[in-house]
Amino acid sequence: MATKKYTVTLPEELAEEIRSEVGPGAFSAYVTRAIERQREHDRLGELVERMEGEYGPVADTDLAAAEAERREIEQWFDERDAGAVSHRSAA
Repeated sequence: MATKKYTVTLPEELAEEIRSEVGPGAFSAYVTRAIERQREHDRLGELVERMEGEYGPVADTDLAAAEAERREIEQWFDERDAGAVSHRSAA
């Protein structure tokens, strides 16, 4: 994929926190990944709106089940990321 340089304004504290975690060489990749995830989130919201328009609102039980699954997935990523950090520290 072709790339192009853009200028964006970020809160300094946030940018420095990310840079210290990922290193200066990975900062752009981190920001790109964050933007891609936001776009996916936006598209998912659009899909939900269309589906609710067609089928009605999501039932509370379905929302609760989805939230439980989201927490499980988030925990999996947290554990994976913690393992990667401890693996890098040991190297």
